[in-house]
Amino acid sequence: MTSIPEALLWCLSAGTAAAVVLAALSIRARGQRADLRSRLTAAEEQNSATLHSNTELTARLRATEAEIRHLAETRLPDLTMALAHPHVPVPGLLDARFAGTDADRALCAVLEQVSDAITRERARVDAAAQSTLRGATTTIQALLYQLQTALQEMQHRYDDPDVAQDLLNADFLNEQALRRVQATGVVCGAWPGLTREDSYLAELVVGATSRLRGYDRVQISNQLRDPVAVVARAVEPVAIVVTELLANALHHSHRELPVTLTLQQGNRGASVLVDDYGVGMHDDEIKAAMELLAGDEDVLLTQLGDPPRSGFAAAGQLVRQYGFGVHVEPSPYGGVRAVVYIPGDPLLTVLDESAQPMSVMAPMPNRPGVPDRSASVLPTGTASPAAAAPAPSAPAAPAAPAAPARQRDDRFETAPPVQQEGELPRRRRRKPVSESEESAERTASPPPRSPEETGSRWAALQRGTESGRAAVQSEPPRSPEGNA
Repeated sequence: MTSIPEALLWCLSAGTAAAVVLAALSIRARGQRADLRSRLTAAEEQNSATLHSNTELTARLRATEAEIRHLAETRLPDLTMALAHPHVPVPGLLDARFAGTDADRALCAVLEQVSDAITRERARVDAAAQSTLRGATTTIQALLYQLQTALQEMQHRYDDPDVAQDLLNADFLNEQALRRVQATGVVCGAWPGLTREDSYLAELVVGATSRLRGYDRVQISNQLRDPVAVVARAVEPVAIVVTELLANALHHSHRELPVTLTLQQGNRGASVLVDDYGVGMHDDEIKAAMELLAGDEDVLLTQLGDPPRSGFAAAGQLVRQYGFGVHVEPSPYGGVRAVVYIPGDPLLTVLDESAQPMSVMAPMPNRPGVPDRSASVLPTGTASPAAAAPAPSAPAAPAAPAAPARQRDDRFETAPPVQQEGELPRRRRRKPVSESEESAERTASPPPRSPEETGSRWAALQRGTESGRAAVQSEPPRSPEGNA
C-alpha cells in the first residue's frame, strides 16, 4: 500500500521539474525572439540607410560627371574665347551645391592652369610673329628708303615735266608703302628707322600730312607764339603719331569734309589738335583706343583685329618710349578729336629763324608782325608753284597744287568754304556741267608751256624737294642701339 504514493510522488516531482524546465526554456525563447526582432529591425534600418546613402552617392556621382562635361564642353571653350575677347563671359558651376567644395576648387584650378598655359603659348607665338615681322619690316623699310633716294636723284636728273610728274606719283606711292611698313614695325617693337634734325613743329605736321591720301582735305592752323621745334630724337615718332591720327580722321569722314589740324602752345609744351567731322566713336571704342594709346601694356597682334589695325597701337608704343601723350575724345563737331601733347622738357626746343628759316610749305604762326600764310599741303617732294614766283607786296594764297594720287576736279570749289566761329563746315558742291562740257574737259589737252615757264616750274620743284627732305638722311636706317 505504501509504494503507490511514492510512485505518484516521483511522477509529480518529475512533472513539476519538467514544467519548470519548459517554463525556463519558454522564457529564454521569448528573449531570443525579442533580441532577434531588434536585430532584424536594426538590420532593416541599416539597410535603408545604406540604400539612401547609395542613392545620394549615385546622384552626386552623376552631378560630378555633369560638372566635368560642363567644364569640358562649355567652360573651357568660353575661357579660350574670353582670353581673346574679354567681353565674352565664362559660365560658372552647373550645380550650385558644389560651391565652395573640394570639387569646385579642383575645377577652378583646372581653369587657372589652362588659362595660364594658353596665355603663355599665345605670348610665345605672338612674340615669334612679331620677331618675324620686325625683321621683315626693317629690311623692307631700308629698301623703301633707298628707293626714295633713287627717285629723288631721278627728279634732279630728268627735265621732262611728264617724267617729273610720274616720278612724283611713284614717290607718293612709295610714301604710302613706307608708312604702312613703318607703323607695323613700330607695333612689333622696331625702331622708327629714321634719324632727323631738330624740326619746326609746323614743318613736321605738314610732312606728316603729305604721307596720306586726301592730304588736300587737311586744313592747318598755326597758333604757336614761338618758333617751336621738336628735338631730333622725337621728330620721326611725333610725325608717325600725327600721321596715324590724320589717317584715322580722313578714313572715317566723308571725302568732301575737311579735317582741321591746329597747333597750340601752352606754358609747359605744345599740342597738335586733329578734329574731323566723321562718324565718331562709341564709348567702348574710345575706351579701347585710350588703352592702346596709353602704351601701358604689351600689345598682341591678335588684339588688333583681322586685318590688324596698327595705327593706335603704334602710337601707344611711341608714347611709352618717348614720353609725349595722346588723347582721343568726341569732337564738338560730331566726329573725333585727337590731341597730341608734347612736353616742353625734354622734347621741344626753340630754333633761330634767321639761322634756320622755316620752310615755305609750313603755315606761318599767328604772331604780331608775321604775315599769315595758309599751309599749302603737298606730298613729299612737291613744290608749290607760287614758290617760284617773285614775292608780291601783299600776301597771296598759293596756287592749287597738282595732286599725284588724286587730281582735283575744276568743277569743285578751289578754296575751302569760309567757316564762321561755332558754325559747322559746309560741303563743297559740284557745279552743274553738261555731258558735252564734261567730255570736252576730259579730251582737252593742256595749253603748251614756254621754255621759261617750264624751267621756272622745274626750279620750283627742285627747291621744294630740297626743302622738304633737308632733314632726312639718305643712309639706310640704323639699328636702335645706334640711336642717340
